[in-house]
Amino acid sequence: MREQLHDKVALVSGGARGMGAAHCREIIARGGKVVIADVLDDEGEALAAELGDDSVYIHLDVTDSAQWREAVDTAVSRFGKLNVLVNNAGILSQGPLTEYTEAQWNTIIAINLTGQFLGISAARDALVDSAPAAIVNISSTNGFQGSVGMHGYTASKFGVRGLTKSVALELGPHGVRANSVHPGPIATPMTEGLDASGLAHALGRFGEPREVSNLVCYLASDESSFSTGAEFVVDGGQMAGFGVIETTD
Repeated sequence: MREQLHDKVALVSGGARGMGAAHCREIIARGGKVVIADVLDDEGEALAAELGDDSVYIHLDVTDSAQWREAVDTAVSRFGKLNVLVNNAGILSQGPLTEYTEAQWNTIIAINLTGQFLGISAARDALVDSAPAAIVNISSTNGFQGSVGMHGYTASKFGVRGLTKSVALELGPHGVRANSVHPGPIATPMTEGLDASGLAHALGRFGEPREVSNLVCYLASDESSFSTGAEFVVDGGQMAGFGVIETTD
């Protein structure tokens, strides 16, 4: 496993905590190098110190194209290239139509969807130059189905799914693959306070961030060399349906 990402350089947005931090740790554990990009400077710097010389932290507001270009330049100047882009940064907001504001809508679309577009645009040339390369866009099970009150979140995650496909078609001939990852309920700061007892999917628990990272690392590696433009679900069976039959085992 240590060699899975040998000689790969990854840029992870939203990499300072939660799933992003788990992705960064696993990339390092599997032999890669990582640029941790986030707006959470203290947590990002601490994670880079923990991970050592094969990592570096940079401040990144994903809605700012100039900061994206700086993050890509950091990867190339520090580690010589960029093979992997993990578009992980995202937020969650919700409310009924009578209360959900235009500002909330614009903010979540800007971060969750436009941010990924800006990252791909900024990284495109560096990824092509370092091909074979991979883009891993973090979406959600809300990229397949809606949830009450989660209008902006659902729209953004459906958008990520579609963006991934158009990017895969355009960059495939250049040796760059693009896939979307669709987590279900994962134990992160975003889901703190939610009760797992109400989860009616097959496994009946929150996933751990590393369980998503295992999939992210596979898609970042050459092991997934024939996978592009596809959706990969890691959801404990959420998309399979609801209503678990209890057993006496």
